[in-house]
Amino acid sequence: MQPYPNGPDAIVALLRAALADPGTAWSLGSFGAIAEFMRDPDEVVLALPDDRLGLATARGAIALTPSSDLRPVAYETPVASGWNHAVALCLPEATCAMNRRTVVTELGPDRNAARPQDRDGILFDLGLGLLAVDACVRVRDPEAVARLRAGTGLPLFDHANPIGRYLVALSPHRVFLARIGRVEVYAPIPGPGGTSPEGPHTHVLPKLLRSGRTHAATTPIPAGWVPCAGLHPAHPYKDMMGARIPFDVGRYAAFQALLDRWGDPDLVAIKGGGSGSPGGTVSSRHAQGARRVAEAQARYLRGEIIEAAAGDDEDAEATA
Repeated sequence: MQPYPNGPDAIVALLRAALADPGTAWSLGSFGAIAEFMRDPDEVVLALPDDRLGLATARGAIALTPSSDLRPVAYETPVASGWNHAVALCLPEATCAMNRRTVVTELGPDRNAARPQDRDGILFDLGLGLLAVDACVRVRDPEAVARLRAGTGLPLFDHANPIGRYLVALSPHRVFLARIGRVEVYAPIPGPGGTSPEGPHTHVLPKLLRSGRTHAATTPIPAGWVPCAGLHPAHPYKDMMGARIPFDVGRYAAFQALLDRWGDPDLVAIKGGGSGSPGGTVSSRHAQGARRVAEAQARYLRGEIIEAAAGDDEDAEATA
């Protein structure tokens, strides 16, 4: 797959347009640990007090610092109800690495917090050892700082680490960091049996973390690139929380335009009934996925209803 004929200005324009659209959700993380940012159309929005791209609400924030090697990759993946779509924000494998700490580590005051009032909060890396993302929490209350300090130097999921039994009650700010920016989540962590809030939230699933993958095998990321974050434009048949809505052809067309500009040209060609370029590197799995998406979209465009199986659109994940 050859680099896109789109320069830094086009990428910044893509990010600015997505940030201005309340229908676009954002994610930053890795396979098994991810922070999500979204906002309501009428929600109060605060500009960042610096030159980063982003915004903050009372429930969370996103702050982006796109680098010259940032590469958007638009893609679609098939699911039983039809398809998912997103634009992955990727960096070269050689330059994406974060700190890869494997034990809980105190980092000191979060001087780069999105909001000035949070910059004296103490940041703790949870030590998940991820390649391209540091998953952290931030607290200001002295008791909360002391409880987190009690677990430093130990892996988060070690039975001897006392943090685990306090984390839900503490409900610290979750702060996920990558080379291209950060997502912060302020909403409380749901208790046992609780569900993700309708807004910014995080997911952590140890079973997926143990795989060591940076992304799901179904996601067609080019070789040598690592997705650090993603933007998720409004979907044609479901809302941000996955609930069904009437099929919206305008949303469908809007993402097809993104796919044409930022997607893998071979997959776009295959989806359109072609075979891709000679000697292309598209896997048979991803090629078949593109064909399945095309078939599902054709059914929706014809007005046919596709019944979704329970939980088919995403992996079940533990909320944190």
